[in-house]
Parts: sequence; C-alpha cells; structure tokens
Amino acid sequence: MNSSDEQWVYVVDDDPGMIDSTLWLLESVGLRGLPYTSGQAFLEDCQDDAPACILLDVRMPGLGGLGVQEALADRGIRLPVIFVSGHADVPIVLRAFRAGAFDFLEKPYNEQLLLDSVQKALQQRRAQHQRIRAEQALDAKLATLTARERDVFLPLAQGYGNREVAEQLGISVKTVDLYRSRVMKRLQATSLPDLVGMAVAAGLLDPLNLRPLPPNG
Repeated sequence: MNSSDEQWVYVVDDDPGMIDSTLWLLESVGLRGLPYTSGQAFLEDCQDDAPACILLDVRMPGLGGLGVQEALADRGIRLPVIFVSGHADVPIVLRAFRAGAFDFLEKPYNEQLLLDSVQKALQQRRAQHQRIRAEQALDAKLATLTARERDVFLPLAQGYGNREVAEQLGISVKTVDLYRSRVMKRLQATSLPDLVGMAVAAGLLDPLNLRPLPPNG
C-alpha cells in the first residue's frame, strides 16, 4: 500500500461471501480490494490520505454503514463512499447522499455498474489527491517568503503597480523591483498573473474582488 501509484478499494461488509465475490470482481480488472467484516475494524485501519474509495454495506452488526460514514466525516476523511445494500429504502438513501455518499447500489448489484462506480470514485480521489499535493506545494513555496517579500507579494497580486506598492510600504520603487524579483524567483512564477493565481489558490485573495493588473504585468 506504499506505492504512490497504487489505488485500492476498501470492501466493508459482514457477509464473507459477498466480500469474496467483490474482491474477485475487483481483481478481474486489476484493482486491489481490502476486506473488512465490520465497520469498526475498517475505521481502525482506514488511512485518511489513502488513494482509495470505499464499498460500504449499510446494514451490519454493531456499527452500520451510515455510522461509519459519520465517523469518517468526524475525522475529516474524505474518501468516496459507495454504499451497497440489499434493503435500501428512500430515507436511508437520502441520508447517505446528504452526508456526501458518492453512489448507492442495491444488492445483488450489477457487476458493470459497480465497476463503473468504483472507477469514477477513484478518478475523483485522484483529482482530489492532485489538488491536495498542489496546495501543499504552494504552501511550502509561500512559507519561504520573508515578511518583507510577503508585504510586496500581496499588493502585487492584488493588482497594484510597483509605484503604488512603494508608496504603500514607504520604500523606493527600486526596492520594490528588487523584492518583486525575489518573490518571482522564490515562487517560481514567470508573470504577475502567476502570482495572482497563487494568491487566490492559497485563499489570500478573493477572485471576485481583484483589480486589473497594471499594463507592465
């Protein structure tokens, strides 16, 4: 489970026969399944950063599927959850989706529908992982800025020109030019629009309240 490219499917069901058939189905298309016969056992082993999705039975002894979903949310774990149930009713389905379920399938499930749902859930998780990695990389870059570089970075990203920034900070335009160059280098940016994008992505700027960039940006 340590491979950065490997993805897997948590299979949580109290029916060993259903687990076996599901694992076989997943393996037939090259996917790895990790079996759990109780919700509690799954929660004890679940990784919050796993490149995975969850096939989760609704009705199980002890902690049922909806309880597992709630526990995941409490822990901030955002793995896509595909519910499976042989006794689905409208209130249960609605509750699952309102709590963020990715899909809900009835037993006995259609094998292709299950595989399609799993593949889509894993695609969603891949995209989520990419966003998280990009956010972490950006945070690391921003953390390298000195206090003065950050003072220059934010107004530049807001659309202020070098002279305006110099007036705001009480420094010379030449000094702003120097710090601007350092900021661009530290953040590996090639243009002012790059800085704007970084500031917005980091939550430092409201994308709906930006000034036009200066002509030399």
